[in-house]
Amino acid sequence: MKFLDVLAATLLVVGGLNWGLWAAFEFDLVAAIFGGSTTILAKAVYGLVGLSAIYQAAGLPWIQKRWSVSPRLSPA
Repeated sequence: MKFLDVLAATLLVVGGLNWGLWAAFEFDLVAAIFGGSTTILAKAVYGLVGLSAIYQAAGLPWIQKRWSVSPRLSPA
């Protein structure tokens, strides 16, 4: 399951960078790589990023337990 956790986190980073590029420069990196935002491959990447967000949000308590990490309740 750690592989799935790392894959989901990686896809979220890709999605975050893509959104950051869009906000700063109106440049869609995924669309540029895959030939447009409406291509099958680009839609697959967008869909996987969305599924990764759902997976990470829904599974956060289990992910923390698997990785033996406890949430910090006070600032460092």
